[in-house]
Amino acid sequence: MTAPILPSLTGPADLRRLTEVELELLAGEVRDAIIATVATTGGHLGSSLGVVELTIALHRLLESPRDRIVWDTGHQAYPHKLLTGRFARFGTLRQLGGIGGFPRRSESEHDVFDGGHAGTGLSIGQGLATARDLRHGNERIAVVVGDAAITSGLSLEALNDIGQRKTQLLIVLNDNEMSISPTVGGLSKYLSQIKLSGTWQSSKTAYDELVGRIPAVGPTVRELSQRLRASVVNFAQPGRLFEDLGITYIGLVPGHDLKALLSTFQQALELKGPVIVHVRTQKGHGFRPAEADQVGFHGAALPPMAVPSNGHLEGNGSGPAAAEGVQQAPRSMPTESMADDAAPASAVIRTPKNPNYTAVFAKELIERARSDERIVAITAGMPTGTGLSTFAASFPDRFIDVGIAEQHSLALATGLAMGGMRPVVALYSTFLQRAFDQTVHDICQNDQPVLIAVDRAGLVGEDGTSHQGMFTLSAQRQLPNLVIASPKDEQELRSLLVTALGQDRPFALHYPRDPGFGLAPIDPAPVPVGRGEVLREGTDILFVGFGPIVARALEAAGALAADGWSVAVINARFAKPLDRDLILDHGRGKRLVVTFEESIVTGGFGSGVLEAMEEARLTEPALRDVAVRILGIPGGAFVDHGSVADLRRVLRLDAAGLAEQVRETLVAIGATPSTTPAPEPVAT
Repeated sequence: MTAPILPSLTGPADLRRLTEVELELLAGEVRDAIIATVATTGGHLGSSLGVVELTIALHRLLESPRDRIVWDTGHQAYPHKLLTGRFARFGTLRQLGGIGGFPRRSESEHDVFDGGHAGTGLSIGQGLATARDLRHGNERIAVVVGDAAITSGLSLEALNDIGQRKTQLLIVLNDNEMSISPTVGGLSKYLSQIKLSGTWQSSKTAYDELVGRIPAVGPTVRELSQRLRASVVNFAQPGRLFEDLGITYIGLVPGHDLKALLSTFQQALELKGPVIVHVRTQKGHGFRPAEADQVGFHGAALPPMAVPSNGHLEGNGSGPAAAEGVQQAPRSMPTESMADDAAPASAVIRTPKNPNYTAVFAKELIERARSDERIVAITAGMPTGTGLSTFAASFPDRFIDVGIAEQHSLALATGLAMGGMRPVVALYSTFLQRAFDQTVHDICQNDQPVLIAVDRAGLVGEDGTSHQGMFTLSAQRQLPNLVIASPKDEQELRSLLVTALGQDRPFALHYPRDPGFGLAPIDPAPVPVGRGEVLREGTDILFVGFGPIVARALEAAGALAADGWSVAVINARFAKPLDRDLILDHGRGKRLVVTFEESIVTGGFGSGVLEAMEEARLTEPALRDVAVRILGIPGGAFVDHGSVADLRRVLRLDAAGLAEQVRETLVAIGATPSTTPAPEPVAT
């Protein structure tokens, strides 16, 4: 009996030294290892058993990690893990401190993306391929996506974009007949072989060029020829949808025939543009119980009798058992200050002629992109509204409008960031709600330097309940790795944009629809992340504001100063990470701390300040008697339409309303000013 192959593999490069016979034996060993491990740890059995040959073929042809293999969902990546140096630890699968059940970049350089949700792979792959082309790289990108995941909305968004851009990309559709059942026939296979051949690809191009040069009738003949060729292909093949989208379709390929897979993938990788290879696999292949019950064995912990004591697995293929080399884990393990009289920002008269925050953002982004070729701007059907139409005019090759596909825009940006670019995704706050999962699962979980430009943050006005940007801040504040910032004015917006582009982590920059304050542009300088600033000193009350509402907080502080109150004002700049030390230092001994935000108060910026205060009260007596009031958009109801000015007045978020709410709070807590109110000026 020959020595087992799997334990001797140090990485996927070793596959290129194996013979075809050895590759077949290896496939059996991989199945043995998966079945033996899942019998103890539980896990996704059927999906991984179905892609063993497919995985071997990809890793033999592609040079990972230089070339990139993206596993959509990731529950089918057990063979990939075994072939990329994790055999010795595979028995710790899904156990505390062990191998993860999905691809994890912290485990291996061969894991491209921390996945786990279906439908993300195509967007990630398209981002990686686009980044490669912008860098003039030559690495090959492949995405393995299941038949169920490809029907998700995000996958369809990505397919539409991939076909439009004609990016070179290999898509492997793993069809285990659980969702898609396309037509199978000799003509389909024949046409696939023709399309894979270099002769077909070059001849149809040469023919089109030839007939196109015929005077008068050439273009018409060429168009008719192309239509006829397309109709013949579409009539005979199950991949009409993909062809109509602009993606070359190859199929069907038997998914457990290594020779067929190697030949097809090799030729598909040589084609220009996007190619989808439709592979028919059997879920649970090689293990009879899983073949018979594909639903039940999708994710399973096998009973002990499924693995005989001699280590050889029943019905698992022809290769030798590798289970004895797997270390098994026990099943029980769980898976700068300004003076009091400093002029507030609002002292600069605001006029409709002042550029709004969107225009300032777009102009500064263009300036940054002139010196940083990594910057790519993305939007979802709103190039004019987000200001990125001006960016597109300056850098058409680095602008992407994905259409109304917010989910794809963020997943695509994640792939671009992984490919070395600095993507900036500009979306309205209300539309960003559609892509919360991509913010969590793709950008933040993978800790990628994507800048999310949250336009229309806060009250938007006449568009009403569906468009108010009031929920995003609260939703984002809970997310690991994400920095959240908002400027007090348009100059600080420029500085925060420079700051964001200099980070190697996710960054959300919130700014409103409003016009700016008319401040003269100056060269922006980076702001230390998580650092606020003191705009006004005071001894009685502390105001802490986030975003342009800071200007109204300064006005309210002036009104309260006329009542005799000494009010300090901090511009927080960052909701996450919060400048905890600055806030606590200035909060000690105050009668009241008031937070200001133009966002729903539930779980927002003010909640973060309150959390910091409550934690500090446990050990600091000087903070125990300090009251906290959170001012913002009340929770529990949507905000209807109306001008922004009217809405702020009704919600008491204008300067007068803010001052009124603070006075009510002071009365409620029984506080009195520490100084005599200034006398009213005498009219002359």
